[in-house]
Amino acid sequence: MDRARPLPDRRRILKGAALAVVPYALLPDARAGAQARTGDHPFAEWEPATPSNRTTANRPATHAVDRVVIHVTQTTYAKTLGIFQNPKKRVSAHYVVRSVDGHVAQCVREADIAWHAGNWEYNIRSIGIEHEGWVDRPAYFTDALYERSARLTASVCDRYGIPKDRAHIIGHHEVPGTDHTDPGPNWDWSRYLRLVHGARR
Repeated sequence: MDRARPLPDRRRILKGAALAVVPYALLPDARAGAQARTGDHPFAEWEPATPSNRTTANRPATHAVDRVVIHVTQTTYAKTLGIFQNPKKRVSAHYVVRSVDGHVAQCVREADIAWHAGNWEYNIRSIGIEHEGWVDRPAYFTDALYERSARLTASVCDRYGIPKDRAHIIGHHEVPGTDHTDPGPNWDWSRYLRLVHGARR
């Protein structure tokens, strides 16, 4: 896909033949603090989508936010960021969660409308969270991905008063009119909702 961006090498430490991933929040990086302050979620790195792929708004003043839509990227984390930064793609989501370590990127401010659901009424009232992986490759749904995503979803629900249930935390496949199947049959909804309820902010 377009403009794929490699993972920063400074977030990897080689130990013999094994690759250890250092949690982003533990890295002594002044830039990380600046990026976190630009976004809505304290542990998200700001990786903005191009303005051509989103709608500027002033939510919740202009539109109530009452849903979280769960997606799976069907490509890599880096390529997803590249797609959102390509003005020809006409797509974005508020957040992307990386598989290997649960690292979160924010691509659209929550006040603005991301183009993620394929349904305008759902776009204007929801927060879209993409998860790196493929619907038919459950190995991408790591413990770290579930845990960090659940923490993010819990934070969104708390801030907007969204009930933490399956009527309000939905899959992309549940959006009316969609032809998408994500997050697919391998996404563990029971586990995810349990983690959302138990998440500490």
